[in-house]
Amino acid sequence: MEINRRDFVALSTTVAAAASLSGNLYAVETPPGNVVPWHQRIRRVGQLNITEHDPAVLNVEEWGDYWASLKCDVVFASVTGIIAYYPTDVPFHRRSQFLNGRDLTGELVTAAKRRNMRVIARFSPDLNWGNALAAHPEWFKHDKQGKPIPHSEDNRLFETCIFTSYMTEHIPALMREVNSRYAVDGLFTNAWPPIGKMPECYCESCKNLPHYDTPAYWEKFTDRIVYLWKMWDDIAKEKDPENLFFGNMGGAIQGGPNMKALKGIAQWYNCDNQGRGGLEEPIWGCSLQGRVCNAILDGHTATNVTAAYSTGTPRWRNLHKSTDEAQMWMDETVASGMVPWYHFIGGEKGLGADRRWQQPGRDYFNWLAKHDQHLTNKTTIADIAVVMGQRTQRFYRHADLGDPMMNINGIYMALLEGRFLFDFLHEQDLATDKLKKYKTVILPNIALLSDAECSALKSFAERGGSIMASFESSLYDENNLRRKDFGVADLFGIHVIGERRTRIGNAFMGCIERKHPILDGFNNTSWLPGAQWLQPIAPVENPVMTVIPPYVNYPPELAYPPVQKTDTPDLVAKEIGQSRLVYFAGDIERTMWQSGNTDLSLLLQNAIRWVSKGDSPVTITGKGLIEIFAWETQAGLAIHVLNYTNPGAFKGWIREFYPIGEQRVSMVIPSGRTVSRVELLRAGMDIPFNMRNGRIEFTIPSVLDYEIAALYSK
Repeated sequence: MEINRRDFVALSTTVAAAASLSGNLYAVETPPGNVVPWHQRIRRVGQLNITEHDPAVLNVEEWGDYWASLKCDVVFASVTGIIAYYPTDVPFHRRSQFLNGRDLTGELVTAAKRRNMRVIARFSPDLNWGNALAAHPEWFKHDKQGKPIPHSEDNRLFETCIFTSYMTEHIPALMREVNSRYAVDGLFTNAWPPIGKMPECYCESCKNLPHYDTPAYWEKFTDRIVYLWKMWDDIAKEKDPENLFFGNMGGAIQGGPNMKALKGIAQWYNCDNQGRGGLEEPIWGCSLQGRVCNAILDGHTATNVTAAYSTGTPRWRNLHKSTDEAQMWMDETVASGMVPWYHFIGGEKGLGADRRWQQPGRDYFNWLAKHDQHLTNKTTIADIAVVMGQRTQRFYRHADLGDPMMNINGIYMALLEGRFLFDFLHEQDLATDKLKKYKTVILPNIALLSDAECSALKSFAERGGSIMASFESSLYDENNLRRKDFGVADLFGIHVIGERRTRIGNAFMGCIERKHPILDGFNNTSWLPGAQWLQPIAPVENPVMTVIPPYVNYPPELAYPPVQKTDTPDLVAKEIGQSRLVYFAGDIERTMWQSGNTDLSLLLQNAIRWVSKGDSPVTITGKGLIEIFAWETQAGLAIHVLNYTNPGAFKGWIREFYPIGEQRVSMVIPSGRTVSRVELLRAGMDIPFNMRNGRIEFTIPSVLDYEIAALYSK
């Protein structure tokens, strides 16, 4: 069926009118007064990703019983946009060849509602077929030669463009049709907004836009995302004011649009962060995503998808992955404050030929359901903020410096090894009241900062706040234009002299000039490793370390420094009033992550401990590599301990867990509050505690993969 543009718009309008009619069987009443919307109270989400073949084999009652057995609040009914799972009347929405008159979408909605689960309609606006391309070439992305861009795995499908009427006419027609037919509670778009690299397109709608890899394009892209998000949310609310639209985000700091632009718009932020995708990705990737969500969402719902199928390279989309790997991903989801979304792919036999994924999800979600009050978070308890430079991640890209995420992973590793409690803070929040929560700010080579953000850092230090920075932090403005000097030059008393320099054979080294707490633990040496890259700065008074320039490492006969003494600072540390300031001239975080050098990690840990004055609201001592989160909760307070002590922490999958022993906890109790009980939620037991000088102290006997110490506090 093909129609012209005028008829297409008319159909969209007709379906909108149908959606506005009263009498929907499952319409949700608008809550009175200040009742929290349902989508801000969800705790467990489930999804079977429907394949084209599923209408021939899926037992919907079995599907509904499974998700109900997990005590899911929300499940998904597939609508898509590539394959229709219901008898659609919208042109170019291709019905499944196995539909055979069945309305699978309707069956899924009805089955879920009978089991008191909310239902979200799932769309995929990113691809469509060749017949749609032939009728509407203006909907699709085109390359520089003007050719449509086929999907990388199936050349029968073509990529749609977000700047075209496909998003403002075709997708709304689908949404309104679904609204008019089914008792859905919300609308969701898979594969939208685009994650990662900005879309490169030269269609009629895009050809006059700025280059796709520039801040100017990113601004246009973000504006378009916000425009469509609002449009689709309005369509969702045509059915019921409590309904909503939400998109598929993820990508952590390297996500698609400027995430700050979604403040107040995105009430539900889903992270399509299904598992480790690369060969050497660290296990904390999900926790890192949770920290991003906490930085930008002001407490609104964030979900993270845990794929029970085999993620990675290569992947097996219909086979179960390591249960322990999937469980750790859900551990991190919960610990970092997100809501778990358990996910598998359909196919053979409907719920999958490989059903090993089902029981682990049931066990985990039923454990979660027993402890909702301790997992309903109010705010984090941390006074260290690591700036997550979204602009830096997107535009500060140089082949010689590598992926800027290495800077984040390097500081993250040091923070975990030092057992620090910390949050992420979006760079644009430096100039807001959110900064007031923190005593210490860390800039791990946050190269792009605006004048206003630099000014906010200066004001923060003047109020007694402490700052640690490295390499080219603030050397570029928000448009990726290099300044003549650091934006925070006067604050640190450091000034650029020349361009960045790199190693010859050996990397840079640091020559110890004076004793300092940052150098604690380094005995019997006057040299320490430096970074691979260095931003030379002018001499300063009383540096902690100066630079030993790089030199060859082979042949060994020549492996000595021709220049053994310079006045170029490598590490600057100073105190101004109550403020402590630390600056590393090299890209120490990236070098540490790339090399795994333990001296560099200890330098970072010591610097963080000194700059933050060693005073943390929560400290945990013991053996093992752990990540810590602390929350004020509905029931009181909660400390989450994730055990990463595992040979699979940095490569591949976790195959089994390796327990760690006693973890001794000390936590500041807010003034005026008392603690009546400490319960370990995974161990399922109460433990003794002591109160001393405003702090509570207790010992967690052991941690397998994850433990939560729940403090009942008033």
